[in-house]
Amino acid sequence: MAGASHVIGVDIGTTAVKSVLCEAGGRVIAEASRPGELISARPGWAEQDPEQWWLATVDTIRELMDSGRVAAQDIAAIGVSGMVPALVVLDSAGRPLRPSIQQNDARTAAQIRWFKDVVREDEFFRVTGGSVNQQSIPPKLRWLADSEPRVYAAARWFVGSYDYVNYRLTGNLSLERNWALESGFLDLTTGGWHQPYMDAVGVTPDQFPPVREPTAIVGEVTPAVAALTGLKCGTPVVAGCADHVASAFAAGLTGAGDLNIKFGGAGDVLFCLNRPDTDPRLFIDYHLIPGKFLLNGCMAASGSAVRWFARGFAAGSLEQGRATGQAGANIYEQLDAAAADLAPGPDSLVVLPYFIGEKTPIHDPLARGVFFGLSLHHTPAHVHRAIMEAVAFGFRHHLDVLAERGHLPVKVVATDGGARSKLWRQISADVLGVPVLYRARHPGSALGAAFVAGMAVGVFEEWAEIERFSEVTDVTQPDAARSAAYSELYGIYREIYVALKPSLERLARVGAPR
Repeated sequence: MAGASHVIGVDIGTTAVKSVLCEAGGRVIAEASRPGELISARPGWAEQDPEQWWLATVDTIRELMDSGRVAAQDIAAIGVSGMVPALVVLDSAGRPLRPSIQQNDARTAAQIRWFKDVVREDEFFRVTGGSVNQQSIPPKLRWLADSEPRVYAAARWFVGSYDYVNYRLTGNLSLERNWALESGFLDLTTGGWHQPYMDAVGVTPDQFPPVREPTAIVGEVTPAVAALTGLKCGTPVVAGCADHVASAFAAGLTGAGDLNIKFGGAGDVLFCLNRPDTDPRLFIDYHLIPGKFLLNGCMAASGSAVRWFARGFAAGSLEQGRATGQAGANIYEQLDAAAADLAPGPDSLVVLPYFIGEKTPIHDPLARGVFFGLSLHHTPAHVHRAIMEAVAFGFRHHLDVLAERGHLPVKVVATDGGARSKLWRQISADVLGVPVLYRARHPGSALGAAFVAGMAVGVFEEWAEIERFSEVTDVTQPDAARSAAYSELYGIYREIYVALKPSLERLARVGAPR
């Protein structure tokens, strides 16, 4: 690929697959996306169709190549990012045996209890750097063995979302290191699989492909894929990266103390460290920059909760928007406009955003969404704002955990689709009590994946070159009066969950499928 100066990044996201075409000078010159569908057939379930990921990957790359911006021989490498640790189960021919079980899936409450009885939680934390929770792969595999024994028996390979797409691009199976780390099977101190945990679930190391660094070249584009996409046969494909890690890096998290709050379908909180520092309430990941780490949390439903309410329950606000001169605005913009002048905790309404259980920092798959203080006078705008505030309260809960470990943010950057909402950025600045930076032209995880590919083949020479691709376009300052009000509301938010936790556990037992 001598002389090639462009790279492609693909992000396998919860709500869409997005691909970007980047040039060495620091510009994203073309983008393409296709919507995705989250399947939730039962309470707490979160699945997706791996074939849909692949078809969307082909379509978006084809669109980039058909844009006329670049020739096939100019593409130096491809990188893919995706949700971690989504579980894709493949048969011996490399075909998915069922839909993926997503990282925010909450079906495994019984299996989590079982696994906690099998392993000592203090030892698990020492070995893996994490906790047993709804994201962990061992309980998901036990659920598979219990509920779908034929699928479990036919399983030959277990991979992640972007690992699966890499396999379709190249024909080679691999696992990127952060999927391995967050799986609950990897020994953080040795970098190898922890055999006792695999034995407990009944799987073997040879059911997991080789673990690779993000910049490792795992294969080349096959002739069949070249014909489908317009890429050149033999184009290198790298192991890629976890979507939240790629997005944080692309947002400029390169120094210790940098904090990223992500307003995606799920809500992520990532804090950059120069050394590993683990906490059972959080996850830890390898940073893309060698020697650095990310302490991070993930809230199972953030943007997805806003979208669920807006599309399913707030359709009437479209008429309100037309009546108030907002006819050209989409439903989210209309709801933002209607909610902007409402006071914090709009008319005494507080929401718990645990609509598909919750991951960090409470690790409770039985948690559920709660509308506390709901009254007949509340409008869709009140509920919309309260859900936004709930996500910001979730971010603050994570900052409390970080502060307990002595970690205070130096800068806070808001990213992902929900960060386009000026109202949501203001709410977050007020709840957190710190300025929130925003990069309007931030292609997110796809850019991080593209940059990793470029580092692998020499298109980029220094990790700091990521700063060429975007700049801070807005800084939202906190309002002191609103921050004070939010501090009291945040206390109520924390109290509600503690008070309702026993009832939520009883509700799960009563409402369990029979």
